[in-house]
Amino acid sequence: MKKMSFLDKLKNDSEEPITQKNKKSHIPFRLNLLFFVIFGLFVALIVRLGYLQIAEGQQYAQKAEENSILKIKSSAPRGQIYDAKGNLLVGNKANLAITYTRGKKVQTKDLVPIANKVNDLIHVPADELTERDKKDFWLANPENLKAAQKRLKDADKVDEKGNKITDEGTLYVKTVEKVTPEEINFDEHTLQAATIFKRMNSVGELNTAFIKNEGVTQDEIAIIGEHTSEIAGVSTGMDWDREYPTDTDLKNLLGKVSSQKAGLPAEEADEYIAKGYELNDRVGTSYLEKQYEDVLQGQKAISEVTLDSNGKIVTQTPVSEGKKGENLKLTIDMAFQAKIEEVVRAQYQQLLATGNAAYSDGAYVVVMNPKTGAVMAMVALDRDLATNELTSNPLATINKAFEPGSVVKGATISAGYEQGVISGNDVLIDEPIQIFGSKQKASVFNNTIVGNQIPLSAEQALEYSSNAYMMKLVLKMMNTDYQYNMQLPYKTGDPTLFNVLRKTFGEYGMGVPTGIDLPGEETGFTNKDFDNPDRAPMPGHLLDLSFGQYDTYTAMQLAQYASTVANGGTRLAPHVVEGIYDNKSDGSLGELKEETKPKELNKVDITPEQMQIIQKGFYDVVHGNGVFTTGKYMQGAALDIAAKTGTAETNVGEHVTVNSNVVAYAPYNDPEIAVSVILPHLTSESTRPNQSMVTAIVNAYAEYKAQ
Repeated sequence: MKKMSFLDKLKNDSEEPITQKNKKSHIPFRLNLLFFVIFGLFVALIVRLGYLQIAEGQQYAQKAEENSILKIKSSAPRGQIYDAKGNLLVGNKANLAITYTRGKKVQTKDLVPIANKVNDLIHVPADELTERDKKDFWLANPENLKAAQKRLKDADKVDEKGNKITDEGTLYVKTVEKVTPEEINFDEHTLQAATIFKRMNSVGELNTAFIKNEGVTQDEIAIIGEHTSEIAGVSTGMDWDREYPTDTDLKNLLGKVSSQKAGLPAEEADEYIAKGYELNDRVGTSYLEKQYEDVLQGQKAISEVTLDSNGKIVTQTPVSEGKKGENLKLTIDMAFQAKIEEVVRAQYQQLLATGNAAYSDGAYVVVMNPKTGAVMAMVALDRDLATNELTSNPLATINKAFEPGSVVKGATISAGYEQGVISGNDVLIDEPIQIFGSKQKASVFNNTIVGNQIPLSAEQALEYSSNAYMMKLVLKMMNTDYQYNMQLPYKTGDPTLFNVLRKTFGEYGMGVPTGIDLPGEETGFTNKDFDNPDRAPMPGHLLDLSFGQYDTYTAMQLAQYASTVANGGTRLAPHVVEGIYDNKSDGSLGELKEETKPKELNKVDITPEQMQIIQKGFYDVVHGNGVFTTGKYMQGAALDIAAKTGTAETNVGEHVTVNSNVVAYAPYNDPEIAVSVILPHLTSESTRPNQSMVTAIVNAYAEYKAQ
C-alpha cells in the first residue's frame, strides 16, 4: 500500500468523508496539530522572556532605577556689579532657606498634610492671601472639594450651548465659586498653612520653591532636618538677596531682580522658558540687571532625588553646587560720578537761590569718552517743583528729552555739506529772516527790526551762533535764495527735507537710538505726522528745526553728538559696561573674560576737511575774539574746550523760559571727554550757567585724571 504524505493526509482530511473509519480518525489529528502549534508558541515565549531576562535585564533594571532617581535644578547666586575701580555696587546676601521640591504625581491634596506639618514645625508669616488663594487651600482637602462639588447645579455643568462641560479646569472654577466666605474665614495659624501651601503649589514636577527664605534660624534648620522623613520634598538650603554695599546714586540704573514669588515677567515668560528658565526663576527686570541677564544669571545647582513608587521624594542629595553668574565692571568710577554730581548739584542750587530755576525740571549731564564710547558719568537731578527737592535719577539722561537750541548747528552745516549747498567755509549773509505770514526769525546778535547784513563763514556761523545761516542753508535745499517776505516753496505735509535734516542729525546721534547698552532709551520727539492735516509739520518748522527749536533730544544723544564731532565723525555706541569678569574662588571679581569694544554705528557722510571746519567752529565758540563769540565763559578751563552753546526758547504755562544747553569736548587737540549739559526752563541765562557747569566739569575731570 502506498503511504500518504502529511500534506496528502491533511488534504484528504479536509474532503467529505466517505467511510465511518475516516470519520473517526481526522478529529484527533486536528487536535494534535492545534496542540503542536500552541506548544510552539509557548516555547517561543519562553525563549523571548529568557532573552529579556538574561540579555537585556540589566538595561531594563537601569531604566527602572533612572525612573526612580532623577536630577533637579535650583538657582545659583547672580553675578555681581562693580564700578570702574572694582568697588562693589551690587552683591549677594546669603540667606538660610527652607525649600520644597515637588515630586512626580504629587497632587494638590498631597500638599495639604505637608503644609500643615511644616506649619507646626516652624514659623512662616502669612502672606496677604487673595480670596482665590484661600479657596484653593480649602478645596485642596478632598472632603471639602466633594462638599463644594455637590453644590453645583445642573445648569453649572453645561456651557452656554447646553453641552456638558468636560474640561476639569472649567468645572473647578465653577466649584471655586461655591466656596462660602465663612469657609475661608481662617485664623492666623491656618493662614500660615495656606501661605506654605501656596508656595509649594507654585511649582511643577521636580521644581523647587522656597517655603521660607527670610529670617530662617539655625533652630528651624535643625528642626526641619530632624523631620525630613515626615515632610516629603521639604529640605534646607541657601537663598540670596541683592544687596547694595554703598549708597550709590546709580541704583536705578543698575536695575532690579524679580522675586521668586513674582518669577518670570508674564510678557516675557515664553521667551525665558525657551531658554530653559522655570516660571519661578528670578530674572533681571530693568536696566543693567535685565540687559545683561544672560551674563549675570548663574548656572543652577543640581541635586539627585530618589522617588518612591508614588512619585514622592524620599531622599535628596546635592550633586553640583552650581556656579555663580559672571560679573560686570562698569565704565563709571563712582568717585568721579559723585564729583560730577556734586558740581551739578552745587551750581543748580545757585540757580534755585537766584530764582533762575523757578520753573526748571532739573539738570541733566553726561560725560563720555569720545574715542571708545565709554560713559564716564550720568548725572540727572529731577526737581520737585512744589518742594524744590532734588532727586538723583541718572536714567533721566536717556529717557527725558528737551529742545536743544543752537547746539545742533554743527549738524545743520553737515547737512548743507551732504546736500551740496555749501562745500567748505562758505560765506552767507546773516540778516533777519521774514517769511510771509509769520514772525521774523533772526540771530540773537542781529535781531533788530531793520537788521544788519553781516557776512559770515561756516566757522563764524558756529562761533556767533547764527540762526540766519542755518535757515539759509535750508532755503538752498529748497533750491531758492532768501527774499524779504517771501513764501516758502514747500508744502505742508511734505516729509522730504525733514527727512534730509533728520538723517544727518541722526548720523550724530540726535533723534535716533544711541545704541547704549541699557533698555528703555527714549529717542525724543520728532513730529512725523505728515499725513495728518491738523498736526503735520509746516514749512516754517523746517527753519526752526535747523537751529534746534523743533525736535527734542536727550542728554545722552547730545553727548554722542559731541563725541562724534570730537573724534572726527565716527558715531560710537555709548556703553556703561567695561567688561564681563569671571569669579575668584571667594566669589569676588576675577579675570577679564570679555571686554566691551568700541562699537561703530556709522560715519558722518562729509569729508575730513569739512569736519575740520565744524571742529574749528566749535573751538572758536570758546576761544574766538569776535564781539559776538558765544562761549567765552568756558575760556580758562584746565583743558582747552571746544563747544557749541544752545538756547532754546520754551514755555512753562504762561511763563517764558529757556533751555540753556552745551555740547563740548576737551582737550581740543586730543579729546578725552565729551560733555552734554541740559538746564531746562530757566527764567534767564544771563550768567551763562551752562558754560559755568561745563567748565567745572572739565576742571573736575582734569583733577580726577591727575590723581
